[in-house]
Amino acid sequence: MDAILVRGGGPLSGSIPIAGAKNASLALMPATLLSEEPLTLINAPRLSDIRTMTQLLQSLGAEITTLQEGRVISMSCHGDINTRAEYDIVRKMRASNLVLGPLLAREGYAEVSLPGGCAIGARPMDIHTDGLEKMGASIDLRDGYLYAKAAGGRLKGAVIDFPFASVGATENIMMAATLAKGTTVINNAAREPEIVDLADCLRRMGAQIEGDGTPSITIQGVDRLGAATHPVVTDRIELGTYMLAPAICGGEVELLGGRIDLIGAFCEKLDLAGIDVTETEKGLKVKRRGDRVKAVDVTTEPFPGFPTDLQAQMMALLCTAEGTSTLEEKIFENRFMHAPELIRMGAKVDVHGGKAIVTGVDKLKGAPVMATDLRASVSLILAGMAAEGETKVSRVYHLDRGYEHVVAKLRGVGADIERIKDE
Repeated sequence: MDAILVRGGGPLSGSIPIAGAKNASLALMPATLLSEEPLTLINAPRLSDIRTMTQLLQSLGAEITTLQEGRVISMSCHGDINTRAEYDIVRKMRASNLVLGPLLAREGYAEVSLPGGCAIGARPMDIHTDGLEKMGASIDLRDGYLYAKAAGGRLKGAVIDFPFASVGATENIMMAATLAKGTTVINNAAREPEIVDLADCLRRMGAQIEGDGTPSITIQGVDRLGAATHPVVTDRIELGTYMLAPAICGGEVELLGGRIDLIGAFCEKLDLAGIDVTETEKGLKVKRRGDRVKAVDVTTEPFPGFPTDLQAQMMALLCTAEGTSTLEEKIFENRFMHAPELIRMGAKVDVHGGKAIVTGVDKLKGAPVMATDLRASVSLILAGMAAEGETKVSRVYHLDRGYEHVVAKLRGVGADIERIKDE
């Protein structure tokens, strides 16, 4: 098993290219199930989660070719479809449940294992299944599988009111509704950029969708979808993560492909902490204004609020801020598992349920730490880059799910970091 070795150093300088969004790609790829014609994604990230989704779609009958070292994914689902998504693949990644809606829409039937994923709290499927049942599907849970069947072989349009703005459920219902008979309205829909990106792709395929990016999305079902080529939106979580590198270490870094509109609430908190973010022709440039950042309070919320997927990285920054910060996690439970590891590095963090109180210290100290999930992995790397001495981050297989070439990208701006075998 690999580990990441980080030695605290000086300020950073240079540029980091930001990949296409992992979370967008994992929703875009199942859209190929909706059409017999090719779907090509460009600007795709090169991640283990993408390989897992590729494996899943191939098991369902999709033909998939990767080009340009994985940056282009060409998919076609023109043959017979296997409607059973097996546990052995689905268990590796929660986003695997996004094949349920497309399979049900195209074939009128689906057998999909309940998903797995990293341990940051429960993400129940009932909001997905309740929406599909309103569209005329009957769904049974047996032996860990969802058995779904559309009445009459085709889903029907419906008005669906979500109890909360679930990204995955919005994506699943939106895809299912593209081939349903009639009109579907999703109220309290998620508004994330990945939702808008999926809607853009589906429109390129011939879907009729309005209102994406707002709390109410309307989809008029069509009889068939066609071919499309679609550029994946910039990964706002990778963007925010690397924006924190110069904020923590000092220096100035340009994030190629970065856009403020993708992470406006995050940028507002950086400004309050004493970090300048400026737009350039190529992306965003980030620079810390003083020697230390200032404490800020953060509450995670659905988009356009502060992203839960940047909470762990923000905590790493605030560990050396002047003053005391409060981080409140409102999206997932169990998402402060990185706090004990930061404490091993000298941080002062006090967790009470969904809140963490962080009192800044002058300097963190290198230590052996263990990653508990994807975002925790990179938060510990960021902390290690600013710490005195050497930090070894173990169990970094989580990292490969969401960050491509993290060592090379950080080395490119001056970080002292390497990937090693963990003994």
